[in-house]
Amino acid sequence: MKELEGFLGAALQFAALEVALHKRLADGLEDVAESIAQTAKDEIGFYQPAVGPFQDWAPLAESTEADKARKGFPLEAPLLRTGEFRDTWEHEISGFEAVVGSKDKRAPWFEFGTVNMPPRPVLGPAVIHNERTIRRVLGRAAVTGITEGTAIHSVMGYDRQI
Repeated sequence: MKELEGFLGAALQFAALEVALHKRLADGLEDVAESIAQTAKDEIGFYQPAVGPFQDWAPLAESTEADKARKGFPLEAPLLRTGEFRDTWEHEISGFEAVVGSKDKRAPWFEFGTVNMPPRPVLGPAVIHNERTIRRVLGRAAVTGITEGTAIHSVMGYDRQI
């Protein structure tokens, strides 16, 4: 831990700490958002099991599979025809906010279903699958930002390098 040289030294140290913490958290948020978007992409084309409050994906209708076969698209691959929908998943970061999603106009229909189509949620399950990563990455970012990457003193019950 650094020695604080008077009030000015303390103010400068705390300002530097805030900048370091902000940078670490922003980097962590970027990593987490990227991981969620990649998981969403990876789910498309494969039947998904139930997770959290989200139901498993219902089988595609026979008429849908027949249409896909006629047009040469992969069978038994829900939400995947050309790969266009899968490739629309992206993320944006602004400050301490992350937005992960698809700009495809069909995304809400797929996510929540319609009168004629059961829901095949992508985003919600992607977040749940990344819960451990979210906690680990953002937790590490916060601690590293506060401690400047140095070991936490053993008196605090934690004596490992971050």
